[in-house]
Amino acid sequence: MNSRLPPLNPLRAFEATARRGSVSAAARELNVTHGAISHQIRALEQTFNASLFERGGKRMKLTPQGALLLPAVTSAFEGIAAATAAMMRPTTSGELRITCVAALLSFWMIPRLHLFTEQYPDIQLTLIASNDPSNLFSQDVDVCLLYGDGNWGDSWSRLWSQLELFPVVSPTLLNSRPLRSVKDLQDHVLLHGDDGREWNTWLAAADGSDVPRGRQHFMSDARLSTEAALHNQGVALGDTITAGSLIAKGELIVPFALAVPANDAFYVACRNEVRAAPIVKVFIDWLFSALENNPMPELQSSARTVIRGRPVKDDTEATPKSDPDKAPKRRAKP
Repeated sequence: MNSRLPPLNPLRAFEATARRGSVSAAARELNVTHGAISHQIRALEQTFNASLFERGGKRMKLTPQGALLLPAVTSAFEGIAAATAAMMRPTTSGELRITCVAALLSFWMIPRLHLFTEQYPDIQLTLIASNDPSNLFSQDVDVCLLYGDGNWGDSWSRLWSQLELFPVVSPTLLNSRPLRSVKDLQDHVLLHGDDGREWNTWLAAADGSDVPRGRQHFMSDARLSTEAALHNQGVALGDTITAGSLIAKGELIVPFALAVPANDAFYVACRNEVRAAPIVKVFIDWLFSALENNPMPELQSSARTVIRGRPVKDDTEATPKSDPDKAPKRRAKP
């Protein structure tokens, strides 16, 4: 960077005089004398070896050289003023309103919420379980964690985590009704957290599209289907983030070692004008830091045969033994 820049005070005098149209008005704004402003402008002109104002009218008029300089100087002072205001504005206090995918809110964010509140005790959170993209454009919402494709019009969004899906079941249900093969799913209730597309994707990858369907329950979101699985109601599709802690605690079991990419992914999103607010920035930074610094444990599958990215070809019986190398593939970090 070129260090031969004009001195700050003459630049301030020049900018104020050009904006106000007179030396006297600039002097009043900067709380200095008329002579001080005139002296600083002459010093700046000597630095550039060029006249910046046309002398002789009632209102100061810029020369071509002055007109060239003014936009850069104005932009620089505006940037300094904005940065100063941001630095002086409290960044760790106030109210933050967040919408979040229900399953992610219940099973991932709330168990870690103390990590944020301990770091920012003066930020009050309002948490709303929702995956409605229209919240992005509501003045009553600051940050959204959405499950989707990341295309939500005129807004800021960033991939938070991709997902891979796999069946999960309670140990109680598995002990009473085994899942030794994909064909055994016909004896279980399939729990859907969507319209059925995600189970169809998993079954197709497991070569189970032709397996007869037993009873099925359709629910509005993955939180409900996961809770139903916890209460021995059937087999749901889980993922590493929302179901990972339940699996690690043994409350849910992964009966098969096949994981498939989800149709969509988790995104952090907000309105463009909100993104620069310090209170929003610290929360978004915390979301990514928490994902990186508090990874889920490696999952253990009860399946003996590990099959990733290809159809299940056999009906190998399940076994209680586990092998870290046979865990479902973990989702990618953003």
